[in-house]
Amino acid sequence: MSVLVLSLAVSAACCLGFGFVLQQNAAQQAPLSDFLSPRLLLDLVKVPRWLGGLGLMVTGMILGAFALGRGEISLVEPLLATNLLFALALSRRQTRQPLGGQGWTGLVLLAGGVTAFIVAGRPHGGSVVTDPLRHWLIIGVMVGAALALTAYAKRSRLSWGPVLLAVAAGLLYGVQDALTRVSGQRLSAGGWAELFTGWQPYGLLVIGATGLILVQSAFETAPLRMSLPALTAAEPLAGIACGVGFLGDRLRTDTGALAWEASGLAAIVTGIVLLGLHPAMPPGRTAPASRRDLQPR
Repeated sequence: MSVLVLSLAVSAACCLGFGFVLQQNAAQQAPLSDFLSPRLLLDLVKVPRWLGGLGLMVTGMILGAFALGRGEISLVEPLLATNLLFALALSRRQTRQPLGGQGWTGLVLLAGGVTAFIVAGRPHGGSVVTDPLRHWLIIGVMVGAALALTAYAKRSRLSWGPVLLAVAAGLLYGVQDALTRVSGQRLSAGGWAELFTGWQPYGLLVIGATGLILVQSAFETAPLRMSLPALTAAEPLAGIACGVGFLGDRLRTDTGALAWEASGLAAIVTGIVLLGLHPAMPPGRTAPASRRDLQPR
């Protein structure tokens, strides 16, 4: 593994984790009437804390884009999933909750799962699949699943809705990571003209904006411990599926390696859930917020 890719991916995870906590701190005060509406973003841009969290998230995405440009998506995605460790660190500082057995177990499982998957799978580049049907099939499945989850979440807004929205956003962010890598390859191959003659950068904008609305709606209606684990678990799984499916990423496929890769992914998801459910994670709204709550302080 390149030290540069490792540094970029972990730095991106740090920015993303801190940014998610700051965004949720602000979004939980948003009026529920803004649920799944672009108005939510218009209200949140008035809140300095949310803008700070957004800035950190954008910085994390830029660093992640550089990591994706220099390493396989199947390598970078598990490293980006460690953003939950940084989110928990900031949340612990805010809530002053001890890490405890649950926190340490989640930390070991997440870190160990990432290590096991990378060591066993040895992600490396291969031949990019040129068949557009395969591209659109995989992307269509991810986007279609995200739309279905969002539609169901609208009917269960304050129960399972936030979890479903977070999973939907994670699927979209996994596709976004894949399109980021493709856009970087087009830019390197033919410059800006090559980049903007393809559909990928425009798809990035649409998916990014949609994912942001879904995430903020999830943050608005539930504690971070409900939404962030689902988001953090879904994104690497979707990204790895895109990487192996059509970006040419290769993993070891012998029986032993596949067993360790599956175990690593299972440990990552379990660790994410344990950390996300930790009492240190910020609580959600306790009462419906009014529009006045969003005024800058």
